Amino acid sequence: MPFTPIENIYQRKSDIFWIFCRIGCPIEWGWFAKGLHESYAYKPHSDGSDAIYQKKDFSWVADFLLENSFLLPRQGKALDLASGLGENALFLAGQGLESHAWDISSMALTRLKKKAAQKNLVIAVKHTDIVAAKLPKNEFDVIVVCRFLDRSLSHAIIDCLKPDGLLFYKTYVKEKIAVDGPGNPDFLLDRNELLNIFNPLTVVAYRENSRLGDLTCGDRNEAYFIGQKRH
Repeated sequence: MPFTPIENIYQRKSDIFWIFCRIGCPIEWGWFAKGLHESYAYKPHSDGSDAIYQKKDFSWVADFLLENSFLLPRQGKALDLASGLGENALFLAGQGLESHAWDISSMALTRLKKKAAQKNLVIAVKHTDIVAAKLPKNEFDVIVVCRFLDRSLSHAIIDCLKPDGLLFYKTYVKEKIAVDGPGNPDFLLDRNELLNIFNPLTVVAYRENSRLGDLTCGDRNEAYFIGQKRH
């Protein structure tokens, strides 16, 4: 049976797995889980990221961004910070926003520009070390950060938002139950940490399931925060 590409289907991870099964694609779960880990994982601060993005075959829009996309403004500037292959940037552009993508990997940005052209979307890319970059103040209406954590940037990210701007932030927690994500605890969140480091923002949405109840349900490996910068 021929392989059916799914790169244009914006779905959550569980839905993507269901699509693979539904079309009868013969896969081994171990291989697929490895693919999930590599294709939607923590983006390291090193030039070695180019090698990672040479191997990655697909990526998808962050589930929490899709689920909360009704919060997005109808127009404005959006930044996908530490974008990787930039599926979030592509999604934001598709929502009518002026979309920007910043990442340390030139390979990832090259692939993003090619994919944007194929979709007739415009993405302004910037090749930069996110940690060393100087974020402009009051520049973006939306900032999205996924699976990237450098606590020293929290105030700069807040300052980079325009008044009433929205921050969408999601990354791994120390209480995660899976092997996904970085092993270094410096790159993992303490409980409620996103609420603390982005305290100046008004909370719009927050989720952190921790290890309560049925561990087979919910998002046990990551926390997400959506906040608004008030006047």
